[in-house]
Amino acid sequence: MERRTAPRVNNSISLKIMMGDEHLVAETKNISSSGAYCRVSRYLEPMTRLGLTLLLPFRRGTKVVTRKVSCGGVVVRTENIPDSEEFYTAVFFNDISPRDSKTLGEFIGGLLGDGGI
Repeated sequence: MERRTAPRVNNSISLKIMMGDEHLVAETKNISSSGAYCRVSRYLEPMTRLGLTLLLPFRRGTKVVTRKVSCGGVVVRTENIPDSEEFYTAVFFNDISPRDSKTLGEFIGGLLGDGGI
């Protein structure tokens, strides 16, 4: 049974993860308005607080416009990727401004065919 309340879409989005002075670049496997499932180059301990910057590509006619969304998140799960030194990490967005939340919702809605920019 699906427990998620927000629709999740499979989409590869670049994101920057900040943990104090350490920064990582990662890529989402899927995303929703409440969190993301990412491929990360190192193990992130569950319950770790993160700063995140997502680069969302919006299509406007024949052009692609990138919009930046910044938010806070918490690691909820980390899984080893078989035959790899990388990890899949689930992050819950726990601190996102109403403006950035709206932008993220429009992006996901566009991918679901519900509109978007």
